[in-house]
Amino acid sequence: MFGFVGYGGALRVRDGKARSGCSRRFRSDVIVSVATEETGSAVFSSNVPNEFGRFGDFGGRYVPETLMPALEELTAEWEKAKKDPEFQKELDALLKDYVGRETPLYFAERLSEKYKREDGTGPKIYLKREDLNHTGAHKINNSLGQALLAKRLGRKQIIAETGAGQHGVATATVCARFGLDCIVYMGARDIERQSLNVFRMKLLGAEVRPVTSGTATLTNALSEAIRDWVTYPETTHYIVGSVAGPHPYPMLVRDFQSVIGKETRKQAMERFNGTPDILVACVGGGSNAMGLFHEFVDDEHVRIIGVEASGEGVDTDRHAATMTKGRVGVLHGSMSYLLQSSEGQILEAHSISAGLDYPGVGPEHSYMKDTGRAEYYHVSDDEALDGFKLLSQLEGIIPALETSHAIAYLDKLCPTLEGSPNIVVSCSGRGDKDVNTVLEYLKAKGDSLVD
Repeated sequence: MFGFVGYGGALRVRDGKARSGCSRRFRSDVIVSVATEETGSAVFSSNVPNEFGRFGDFGGRYVPETLMPALEELTAEWEKAKKDPEFQKELDALLKDYVGRETPLYFAERLSEKYKREDGTGPKIYLKREDLNHTGAHKINNSLGQALLAKRLGRKQIIAETGAGQHGVATATVCARFGLDCIVYMGARDIERQSLNVFRMKLLGAEVRPVTSGTATLTNALSEAIRDWVTYPETTHYIVGSVAGPHPYPMLVRDFQSVIGKETRKQAMERFNGTPDILVACVGGGSNAMGLFHEFVDDEHVRIIGVEASGEGVDTDRHAATMTKGRVGVLHGSMSYLLQSSEGQILEAHSISAGLDYPGVGPEHSYMKDTGRAEYYHVSDDEALDGFKLLSQLEGIIPALETSHAIAYLDKLCPTLEGSPNIVVSCSGRGDKDVNTVLEYLKAKGDSLVD
């Protein structure tokens, strides 16, 4: 396994906090995380990250010296691109005509009816339909933006990691669109359970490289992608798929995904003349959630809820509930909550959802948790399957297993609410890719649906 830990575990301290930039030689084969003391973040501020890529105590840039020039170049180029009207014009046009934005804010009438009380009140549930994007998920918002940045930087080859395959498909798609070489790293276990997306990536011209190290899932795919990037930083751009990794990636991915929340604000005003009362989204690394949440973090009355995967239960060793059971450490170039042992070794994560099967989380989510700006809960594999069936049968929308975790949490949330609050749930992706996984799972459970 491979993790960025500040060159063999020693971290430079600047301004009272651990920073990257140590002179010791980086070791890729020994330590995969750094256990730290629990943090105590201050009052929430939306003006993050700072110049060091910090979200309070989280984030940063823990990388070998060979990557520092590429990260600094990427940071500078993004700052220029944000101020370039031609860049924004090209991005907006592609989001509209190629991706198919804006995506609908759909009122889930029958799902809302399920939680209606005898007095006629009850939550009104809306789905932000990212599943209707080209390629079937929110991932293309980020892949498209980063591909345009790669062109500005003169890069000809793209590398990416993928778990559920949606980021891999999105990246392969934009590489085909712009004529860029594409290499996607994917865990061997995920290749087995996401064979449809593997074929889609190959059909789009990408090379899919199986990763057999460690648990052969998303964590290891990300590690191998970074290992590749370390070797060729001058000619290759790494399109990170979530709000994780070293600065500027958590900020960069958030910014490209923020179109979700910006559209939601506009659509909410049109639908019910206000902001949503509650936002709900699944959280693995956390890009779809941050894309929805970021627009509303300064609206103090908007309740923000992230839902992570508790797999077979948080009291077992088969879950991915990083926020619930994790401790602060450093992995893949960033400080955040991690599932790790007392020695700082990464623990295996488990979820029926390949996209949530990750032992870390984006640093901005950790910051929002510690400052109390967002709440994080968990949903088990069985509960997620119930959510998968529920949305399919009530609304005719087959959600991704990742999305199904957010849907399933409504069963816990809605009975606790008063009045008729407006809830927006991020429908982060469609479930075509998961049908075979669900079929096998339900067969093993003896579910009547597959009799």
